[in-house]
Amino acid sequence: QAQLVESGGGLVQAGGSLTLSCVASGSIFRGNPMGWYRQTPGKQRDLVASITSGGNTNYRDSVKGRFTISRDNAKNTVYLQMNSLKPEDTAVYYCNALPSWKGGVWGQGTQVTVSS
Repeated sequence: QAQLVESGGGLVQAGGSLTLSCVASGSIFRGNPMGWYRQTPGKQRDLVASITSGGNTNYRDSVKGRFTISRDNAKNTVYLQMNSLKPEDTAVYYCNALPSWKGGVWGQGTQVTVSS
C-alpha cells in the first residue's frame, strides 16, 4: 500500500532550523525522484526541492542556500534540512515523488511555523 509519512515540523523563531523527514513506501520511493512540497491556506502546493535517485538536487530560488534535500535509499527516506528559516517559509510541508502523480497519494504533511 502506497504511503508517505512526514515528520519533524514545529514552531521555530526566524533564523532557526528544522529537519523534516519523510518515510515512503518502496513503490513510491524506489527509482523515483523525490520532492518536498509546501502549501499555505488558499494556495496551490508548490515544489520546494527535489532529488533524483542518484542524488542530483534542485531548489526553488527562495530556498536556495538555506534548504538541503537528501535521501537515504536504504531507508526509503527523504530529508529536508531547513536553515535560516523565515516567516514566509510557514506552510504545511509534504513529500512525494516527482512528478507527484507517480506517488498516487499524499501524506498528512507536517506543519512548519516560523515566528518573526
